[in-house]
Amino acid sequence: MNVRLYEIFTSVEGEGILYGTKTLFVRLSGCPFKCFYCDTKDALPMNSGKEYSISKAKEIIKKSLKKNTYKVNFTGGDPLAQSNAVAELAKFVQGKKIPTYLESSCYDSSKFSQVLPYMDFIKIEFKTPESGFVDTKHYSKLLENELECLRIAKKSKKIAYIKVVISSKTQLSSFKQLLRKIFKIISKTELAGFIIQPTYGISEPSLEQLFSFYDAVYTYYDQVRIVPQLHKFIGAP
Repeated sequence: MNVRLYEIFTSVEGEGILYGTKTLFVRLSGCPFKCFYCDTKDALPMNSGKEYSISKAKEIIKKSLKKNTYKVNFTGGDPLAQSNAVAELAKFVQGKKIPTYLESSCYDSSKFSQVLPYMDFIKIEFKTPESGFVDTKHYSKLLENELECLRIAKKSKKIAYIKVVISSKTQLSSFKQLLRKIFKIISKTELAGFIIQPTYGISEPSLEQLFSFYDAVYTYYDQVRIVPQLHKFIGAP
């Protein structure tokens, strides 16, 4: 088994509930979709990066780990595009007693189930119809998979949180519909966080827009947070 890696580097976690932690990022090549606000476009092609054997990739990860690394973040692209390899690499990292973290759009619940046993922290990212991730025709299928990933994560009792990226294009009405579906599946006591992440540098939402989305979530979950991408403000990769 081989794996295509775009890059491996240590930086500050700039997103989600674990922002600010020293993290080894394992960025995998390939994502079959593309959001209009994607900030890793170079890693989207399946032929981007470089191909390694699994054993060589493990060796690179081992050599790249720095002192006091809090976790290893499997990101992309989208890690689910190489789910077999991600499962092997995450299992290797867990064997070193370092927490693993999945950063995925959760577009395939079957592949999600494959990597879940080897992940300690799970980000369930829900895409809104305005993200451009898929066209209108295929959005319902995407949402079905995302909701199923949420069900699976809940059943596994892993530490899971939800993230939704909000831009000036995001419609509050569609967001509220999404919330109703999410909180039919999971209760506030079963969730480790709900992050609203504003886009940066493109179609940025206003503060008033962010407040309206915050208020919509607050009805269900009062621990909602608006968290911009910290690493971009401090010049970290």
